[in-house]
Amino acid sequence: MAKEKPKADWVELSTAEIEKIVVDLGKKGTTPAMIGQILRDQYGVPRVKEVVGKSVTKMLVEGGIKIDYPEDLLALIKRAVSVRKHLATNKSDKHNRTSLSNTESKIRRLVKYYVKEEKLPKGWKYDPDTATLLVK
Repeated sequence: MAKEKPKADWVELSTAEIEKIVVDLGKKGTTPAMIGQILRDQYGVPRVKEVVGKSVTKMLVEGGIKIDYPEDLLALIKRAVSVRKHLATNKSDKHNRTSLSNTESKIRRLVKYYVKEEKLPKGWKYDPDTATLLVK
């Protein structure tokens, strides 16, 4: 069996080896963004999608790793929870109150998109009270 060479000439790993590394890191609980950084910094893979032909998330799903929530949505929810915690102790912080409003607006737009794309179940709604539990 011939070793399949990736599209970038300087990458020493084959596409199968890169996919195996991605799945192994995913099984350890590493996020897709961190997997991309690890591949870039430790293995010299510049952009996974350009080298392998598919995204890190797609490789994780094909490897049998279930992704419950999209990473960008979780990052926004973490930010909203952090700002809510800050506002609980600093009630007169008007700038962060506006920031919270903007962040939650972004969350609602993303949720609408992901429900339409069927990456989130139908009827899934953002609730600030349960968001704290989701982030933990």
